[in-house]
Amino acid sequence: MAGDAKKLQPIIIKRVKKGGHAAHGGAWKIAYADFVTAMMAFFLLMWLLGSTSEGDKKGIADYFQSPLRIAMGGGSGSGDSSHVVKGGGADLTNTSGQVKRGDIAQPRHTINVHKLRDELRKAEAQRLRELQDQVEHELRNNAKLAQFSSQIKMEMTTDGLRIQIVDELNRPMFDSGSALVKPYMRDILRAIGSVLAEVPNRLTLEGHTDAQPFPGGDRGYSNWELSADRANATRRELVGGGLTEERVLRVLGLASSQPFNRNDPLDPQNRRISLIVMNREAEDRAFNKPVSDLDTADAANPAGPATPRPQALPAAARPGSSLPAAGR
Repeated sequence: MAGDAKKLQPIIIKRVKKGGHAAHGGAWKIAYADFVTAMMAFFLLMWLLGSTSEGDKKGIADYFQSPLRIAMGGGSGSGDSSHVVKGGGADLTNTSGQVKRGDIAQPRHTINVHKLRDELRKAEAQRLRELQDQVEHELRNNAKLAQFSSQIKMEMTTDGLRIQIVDELNRPMFDSGSALVKPYMRDILRAIGSVLAEVPNRLTLEGHTDAQPFPGGDRGYSNWELSADRANATRRELVGGGLTEERVLRVLGLASSQPFNRNDPLDPQNRRISLIVMNREAEDRAFNKPVSDLDTADAANPAGPATPRPQALPAAARPGSSLPAAGR
């Protein structure tokens, strides 16, 4: 029986439950991650300090000392721009041939004024040549005016396009000693005025006579007054053809001071009217403006309208019908 009792004694197995490290947990991993992050930030800071120029470091220091002054003044701060890496620049593997960005002034794009002025001259000369062709076309295709084409002479001058209407023995533009426009002359002027109304250039009108003295000129009225009256009569007919008053810059009476035929002061062709379609340089000279002064609005638009200028006062118009039939 004793032996059976011994055989029936239960076997007790003790299992030990391990609960160690409960106080530590995974906190050391977080601390290690923070340490690695701090070390990486430290090495990154050291690398940045090593690759930053002294000038930039001084600028950073200035910014933190007085950020408002640096922000308002612009730039990266004071100090030199020396670099610890030979050659400087963003590529640290290259030790030569680099230029530090930020401290170097960017190249400025400038306009070649002389080249632009030449281009404007060419464009304006081309426009005036087209105007000359247009006037010639208008005269050729007008049966009423074609017979007078020999009295109309056009040429390009330094002041612009000159249109001259000269007198002939059998076809005078004005009666002798008068500033009243002949009917055929009125038709020519109004046709030219309608064409000139399409261009922006200013005009100079000149009246010319021959060298025949005006009877009674010693009493006040001479070829000078007569030529000015004829130029003013021309202005009125051009305005009647569609030209605006503001387009006329000057009205001049030159008498016989500038003959068309210098070899014969009494030549009928010396009695003429000159219309000068002025270029920009001629306008500038008229207002004593230096040619070097370039108008930027015109540079941007060389074919556009001329810049408004003060209107020159024309010579006073005088009635010519009451004058004696003498003088040219």
